[in-house]
Amino acid sequence: MATVIATINLKGGVGKSTTTAALAEFMSAEFGYRVLLVDLDPQTNLTTMMIGERRWQEVNDRGLTLDALFASALDVDRPEFDVEKAVQRGASALESVRSVDLIASSLDLMETQEEMNAWQYEVPGSLEPLLVLRAALAGLGASYDFIVLDCPPNLGIVTANGLMMADAYVVPAIPDILSTYGIPQLQRRVQRFTQRTGHELTPLGLIITKYRSSSTLHRATIERLQRAVFEYESLPAGERDARPRPPNVIPHWIPESNQIAQAAEFLDFGTLRQKYGTHGQFEALRNVTEHVVQNVGIYL
Repeated sequence: MATVIATINLKGGVGKSTTTAALAEFMSAEFGYRVLLVDLDPQTNLTTMMIGERRWQEVNDRGLTLDALFASALDVDRPEFDVEKAVQRGASALESVRSVDLIASSLDLMETQEEMNAWQYEVPGSLEPLLVLRAALAGLGASYDFIVLDCPPNLGIVTANGLMMADAYVVPAIPDILSTYGIPQLQRRVQRFTQRTGHELTPLGLIITKYRSSSTLHRATIERLQRAVFEYESLPAGERDARPRPPNVIPHWIPESNQIAQAAEFLDFGTLRQKYGTHGQFEALRNVTEHVVQNVGIYL
């Protein structure tokens, strides 16, 4: 069965979707894994990165996006969502990426998620609105090694569906004050979510993105995040139990790079190295992916 990993951050603009796409492409081309990407973000950035705007428009017009899945859960008179038809085989413009598929998002999901929120309030205490995604994709797990979910930058009902399906999560973050400020709040809310639902989630750590080695702020922020983990581990057991554990910083930092930013275009760049960069970017992304895969093996 597939291991399900969610990427999440409450702050937008941290490279979350680009990092999610890179994880999938490196899992496939460098490590030989079968990967399903699920774009839960109504901004559809991951979708257009992986299949391009023209193909996305066709999929959207045919009602084969996650918006149709959630809409069918809200309205029993709508046709049942056909998840097998929705899976876009052979996502990625790179020929070397042969085992990544995608379930696309839609701009229409912005409105549908509001109706999903209303449904949740109509049935307080019920987990049914949180299980739509997991129930729909249950039959796909045997076909993949990893399912990677790109969650919206909020903890609304769609993100909650992703968390209910996930085994673990990573947090892409720029190492500055604004991008890391909300991480403790995110952790507390995820912890409360797991306590309320009984669904355990393993934090795999922070993925440092858009790192500038010349930035004193970036270096100091990473040191602060690493020190928080060390200080937590030094506390007596009783005090550790009373607070969430700070996230580990994955020890490979993705550099700020125009080439990584341009990798969001749906183009056949040739190879992963040519797509993401030949000046350390490829190595950083490969190392991050390897670290995530290895930690999944250790902690799950």
